[in-house]
Amino acid sequence: MFKKDITPSPKQKLKSSIQRNLRQSLLTTYPLLTPFIDDIIPKKASLEQIKLPDRVSLYVIDGTTPLFFQADTPSQQNTIVPHLKLVHRFPQCFPTIRIDRGAIRFVLSGATLMAPGLTSKGGRLPMPHERPPREKSAAEAENADDIEVPNEGADEEGHWSRELEKGEPVVVVAEGKEEACAVGVLVAGTKEIKEKGKGPVIEEAHFLGDGLWRMALD
Repeated sequence: MFKKDITPSPKQKLKSSIQRNLRQSLLTTYPLLTPFIDDIIPKKASLEQIKLPDRVSLYVIDGTTPLFFQADTPSQQNTIVPHLKLVHRFPQCFPTIRIDRGAIRFVLSGATLMAPGLTSKGGRLPMPHERPPREKSAAEAENADDIEVPNEGADEEGHWSRELEKGEPVVVVAEGKEEACAVGVLVAGTKEIKEKGKGPVIEEAHFLGDGLWRMALD
């Protein structure tokens, strides 16, 4: 989707009502961001929209900080997908899968992510399991009306604690690397990926070094 350099349209400031709706949609999609939402979208900051090719809208704060994008396409249907720069700030807040070392060069060239890169020894797919009770942060305690944050996340080996469904956004990390290398929308659920062990997993991902990553916002 973003393999080539991108020439963005002029920024458009969004109305307060639209900002509130987008803020709520972000929390609904990624409830683990709840304790950090005022850092991500400060109430007095300006949330702006930038229209990109292929019916994609990028949302930025104060004109310089990319947050997330939405693609008006049949495969993504306006799903909120985080920009990798937001993922790098809050890596623990996004459902994650891990590819093996051999798949890294393919993902970073914009190729479709295929199941063998996840089902191999170096890959990691979700492993549903009970997690210890999660204590609320001070920010959550002060905001009792906020969305309840689910008790989910990745274990020490990188397995997410629940299966992920087709159409759900997911972050891709790589074996031996600390920061996420790609993000996109699943074209097959993780349970199905385990059972079949073949076929595409994510198509048209946003990856490190692509046009969206390189796009100047100044």
